[in-house]
Amino acid sequence: MSQAHTIFNRLSQALNKFIVGQPTLIQQLLVALLSGGHIILEGVPGTGKTLLVKVFAKLIQADFRRVQLTPDILPSDILGTNIFDINNHSFTLKKGPVFTEVLLADEINRTPPKTQAALLEAMEEGQITLDGETLPLPELFWTIATQNPLEFEGTYPLPEAQLDRFLFKLVVDYPEPAAEKQMLLNVQNGFRAKRLDLERIKPIATVAQILSARKVVQGIKVEDNLMDYLLELVQRSRKHPDLALGASPRSAVAWLQTAKAQAWLDERDFATPDDVKAVAVPLLRHRLILKPEAQLDGLQLDAVIASLLQKVPVPR
Repeated sequence: MSQAHTIFNRLSQALNKFIVGQPTLIQQLLVALLSGGHIILEGVPGTGKTLLVKVFAKLIQADFRRVQLTPDILPSDILGTNIFDINNHSFTLKKGPVFTEVLLADEINRTPPKTQAALLEAMEEGQITLDGETLPLPELFWTIATQNPLEFEGTYPLPEAQLDRFLFKLVVDYPEPAAEKQMLLNVQNGFRAKRLDLERIKPIATVAQILSARKVVQGIKVEDNLMDYLLELVQRSRKHPDLALGASPRSAVAWLQTAKAQAWLDERDFATPDDVKAVAVPLLRHRLILKPEAQLDGLQLDAVIASLLQKVPVPR
């Protein structure tokens, strides 16, 4: 336990060194990694989303592939295809970028629904089906998709079924002035994100250690009253006057798992209401849907989630 905690503490420190001013984002990434859930990173261009994922994959010694999603990308460009070999009179599988451990799906909302759907089976079941054959993906398989919140022309919003398969939606905000100044100082001292030599980054963990830590997280204790608290939050979301769609059963399962991961990162073997609250916003903000009148009133989902957490009594 102590060795695993040391590894994750070092991971956090290393990521904060490369991505300045985003400690909460990095903490939530570690929770998602421990929970085995996929992520949407939403932020304007230039906030370090791609750099963060590339460095993360290198630090855990994971195979990494990046797909730049565009309107003309086909499902076969992601999954792969069987190619007929004239010499051998047989088909040979040409694997797509999905056969990796960390997949960066850049600008996922720029690709059509048919291509978005190609990721559904991979994300949910850790496998894909090509020409009737089921092919397993690496055990770690972790998808991190990015999207730009400002540009809507030529985009294809993700359907609810696809969104619900992402564990977290993390918003990459602008850094604070002090952090942004530190970025400038780093550049002045020679740091170049575009020319970053990933080979010189020393790995901190292995994929095997990450998978081992996930198993330990499963053993975090959750008392019955905390389970009831979580379920009450889920039920209340479905009856909330400002919401057209509340949290799904898949959300409840993910909420439990991420609360346990949060507790483990805080070096406890039991979960608390604070752990449930800590992961609520990134877990729910892409799953809940506001009613039209609430949208017209300018209500934000993050504010609805905050009010939900305030209304449900915390168990002792």
